[in-house]
Amino acid sequence: MPKLSNDNLFARDLAHIWHPCTQMKDHEDFPIIPIKSAKGVYLYDFDDNAYIDCISSWWVNLFGHCNPTINAAITSQLNELEHILLAGFSHKPIIDLSQRLCALLPSTLSKCFYADNGSSAIEVALKMSFHYHRNISSAKPPRSKFLALSNAYHGETIGALSVGDLGLYKQIYEPILLSCLSTPVPNVFAKAKGASIHAPAELEDESYYEQELCALESILARYGEEICAFIIEPIIQCAGTMHIYPKAFIKKACELCRNFGVLIIFDEIAVGFGRSGSMFALEQCGVVPDFLCLSKGISGGYLPLSVVVTSDEIYQAFYAPYESNKAFLHSHSYTGNALACAAANAVLDIFATQNIIEKNRALSLAIFAKWQELEELAIVKNLRHCGMVFAFDLDSSRVRAGLAVFKQALQRGLLLRPLGNTIYFMPPYIITIEQAHFVVQMLKEILHDPNKLA
Repeated sequence: MPKLSNDNLFARDLAHIWHPCTQMKDHEDFPIIPIKSAKGVYLYDFDDNAYIDCISSWWVNLFGHCNPTINAAITSQLNELEHILLAGFSHKPIIDLSQRLCALLPSTLSKCFYADNGSSAIEVALKMSFHYHRNISSAKPPRSKFLALSNAYHGETIGALSVGDLGLYKQIYEPILLSCLSTPVPNVFAKAKGASIHAPAELEDESYYEQELCALESILARYGEEICAFIIEPIIQCAGTMHIYPKAFIKKACELCRNFGVLIIFDEIAVGFGRSGSMFALEQCGVVPDFLCLSKGISGGYLPLSVVVTSDEIYQAFYAPYESNKAFLHSHSYTGNALACAAANAVLDIFATQNIIEKNRALSLAIFAKWQELEELAIVKNLRHCGMVFAFDLDSSRVRAGLAVFKQALQRGLLLRPLGNTIYFMPPYIITIEQAHFVVQMLKEILHDPNKLA
């Protein structure tokens, strides 16, 4: 049997696998890289090349690959119970996880509804918000619209696409989407006219979001009684080019929506579990949403899991005799998988015992101090960070300049995956200062001559 290599596995891959978020024709001249193993922040391919996982494997891997604490938790659980249906049954890992999550959140967020990925959590929250209004009101017709921010991304299932605003994902499917109104998100960098903004506190001047609040007021005045819920990604619109926007806007926008009985959904799928600088971004916003959607980092990047945490008030609107037709009938075969819950409990153990949030605050500042050196390069603009998210935009008219950065980064041992011409760094929390400095140094080399980004 021939030795496994990147080339022969690549050929076998192309014969059968259709990859996500990929134009497969690109791989006619650019190979897919099969990964053989991983440890800590490093990925290793079959040709013994090493890559720093600069994007936490699509933002999920919080504490490094093959983390011993999470490995041990899953192994132990595997010997007891791998999975059981959650309809009419339960298990200790999910009971422990639910209790622990609710203890970390504001007291009104006390009920957990599980799914198995971020888009599914969004579907749950959208359906639940619509159904809640239907259960508590005899108004005809019932509320059936949703409200979301411009530049939003909430996933790629039909409901999640409906409340997103990234045309690349959404335009083709417009005829089959739900009704969603879009209200503008503050664009701080545009209003700052190119000035650098280095700290989230600099975003809070009311002039940065006054117009957007007025636009929201106009939408609510016309449609407020028809809207089920307002959904937002608090603080950072991650897929929307790592766009950081004012917390004060979030608080005031939510207050305006609640004046019209509109429920609030926080999509913290990407920014929860420490990524924004606090355990949950809601802590920085002064808002307790009606629904909190969590996924990605919840299991440390090990197994699919998501949860919608909501209030007892929402829960009670569905609590009724069977014949009332008020039950929330939504399910996934792998809902609340015991192995995934064991991983999630191990993740919470690490947060609880290793002072991760405080350590991340110091680490974030140290990384950003180095990250700022990239401002010396003419091609770099809109340098920014929030918590353990670092980003800048390429000042380039070249088509797919970001892809050129991606390819050159791989040659230097970095796994980056730009969002168009936005380059971002969302590493596992275990990354060292030395490793982060190496990433910056490699980016300097790549970006030193913009003419090479062809």
